[in-house]
Amino acid sequence: MAIGIGVLGYGYWGPNLVRNFWATPGCRVVAVADPREITHKAVAETFPRIDTCADSDDLLARRDIDAVVIATPVSTHYSLACKALDRGKHVLVEKPMCQSSAEAKDLLARADRAQRVLMVDHTFLFTGAVQTIVRIIRRGELGRICYFDTTRVNLGLFQPDVNCLWDLAPHDLSIVDYLIDDEVVAIEATGYCHMNTGTPDMVFMTLHYASERVSHFNLSWMSPVKIRRTTIGGTSKMLIWDDLDEDQKIKVYDHGIEIHAEEERPLIVPQYRIGDIHSPRVPISEALAGVAEHFVKVIHGETRSIMDGNKGLRVVQLLETAQHQLDKSLAHIAAQRAAASVMTKRDL
Repeated sequence: MAIGIGVLGYGYWGPNLVRNFWATPGCRVVAVADPREITHKAVAETFPRIDTCADSDDLLARRDIDAVVIATPVSTHYSLACKALDRGKHVLVEKPMCQSSAEAKDLLARADRAQRVLMVDHTFLFTGAVQTIVRIIRRGELGRICYFDTTRVNLGLFQPDVNCLWDLAPHDLSIVDYLIDDEVVAIEATGYCHMNTGTPDMVFMTLHYASERVSHFNLSWMSPVKIRRTTIGGTSKMLIWDDLDEDQKIKVYDHGIEIHAEEERPLIVPQYRIGDIHSPRVPISEALAGVAEHFVKVIHGETRSIMDGNKGLRVVQLLETAQHQLDKSLAHIAAQRAAASVMTKRDL
């Protein structure tokens, strides 16, 4: 029996969701809810068999809708997901899952009580590149993973309800969490607010792990160019994933450093290995199609989710901790600047 899908929100991401769920076997898109009349016309022109409404409550009240996909501003994720789960609907919500770990934990409890699927749309997990990297790591080709270094920068889009950290970091946090099973023991974060006071538009974040791994994230809305690049360093090989390179998204470098015993290091110069570079074939497919298919299969009990509510909670917890460190850093820098200003005026 086909699963009835309702989509809440038809803004930037909603049309992509509707298009992919429309093409996914095992489900049918029944209705779209959005308060703007212009979106109703857009839906009717492209998908005349899909109903539209302005109020999310009208959509959630429909008995022919078994699952909802929430593509609304982050500030509304929690309230809409609560209503959907309490009405017995399965839920797929856009990233980040919600605005706090307390909200995320409550959603998990509601999903458990209702015995419904709760998933977060971490789309990048279904890209051919990430799936290829997973296979490379699990084969042990890179050796022991030492570090991740990611750059996710562009010019805008400035978001009204989240800062640069909450907008961009969920992508890379979900990817790293998927690639390695390790405990984060400390987080450092600093940033800058160029456009709006109190809303960082550049963030630098570092995660330290129990197994002595480290992940560094460069996030920005203030870059003149768009860059999506991740470097993964291993003890055997190293990998670079450039998501904007259509021809060679992934390159595996047979490069490395010969590590000597600590007592030998002052006497022996490290030996560097420069070997071949290999670019594996990356399957080309729309990641969001994989998300839609996965959601349907999880609802049918055919597979376990790789982006369930627990994983969404972990991402939110990391974001919360990073935000706390970011706030401390911003306050400290502001205090130092104020003190320097006072000293300058005294000198004058």
